[in-house]
Amino acid sequence: MVHAMREPAHRVSPRARRLWAVEAALAVLVALAAQAVWWFVDDAPDRTAHRVVAAVWAVVGLGYLVVMPQWRYRVHRWEATPTAIYTQTGWLNLERRIAPLSRVQTVDLERGPLSQLLGLASVTVTTASAAGPVRIHGLDLPVALDLVDSLTAAAVLDVGDAT
Repeated sequence: MVHAMREPAHRVSPRARRLWAVEAALAVLVALAAQAVWWFVDDAPDRTAHRVVAAVWAVVGLGYLVVMPQWRYRVHRWEATPTAIYTQTGWLNLERRIAPLSRVQTVDLERGPLSQLLGLASVTVTTASAAGPVRIHGLDLPVALDLVDSLTAAAVLDVGDAT
């Protein structure tokens, strides 16, 4: 009998949408800066290509700014049980991962400048897995701190060698 994997129990912080929107805006601004450089470097008398590319960037960039943060918020979920950490991530490709706590090697808390401004943090759990670390982005800082503490305590209790 085959069972479908259920969604993890917890959503990330609602403020993660703001973080992802700001990060998206920065990416769109880089693209617009490249467009501006192209405009000034190119001395072609016909600017039709510039206008077309600018229009496409405007539509794609605006769509990305509006849709991506909301979509990611609906998808990103996490859960920690006494035996495993379970995540669901993605916004184009959905990925669900379960990492047994017996395989945990390190637990890291990360807070970039934007995350700090918004009171958010990310937790990275490195395991003895070829799939790489399990990451949870956009957690409220107190939730992230509690998660790091509980995962660290659970990993320390396990007498295995995380392989």
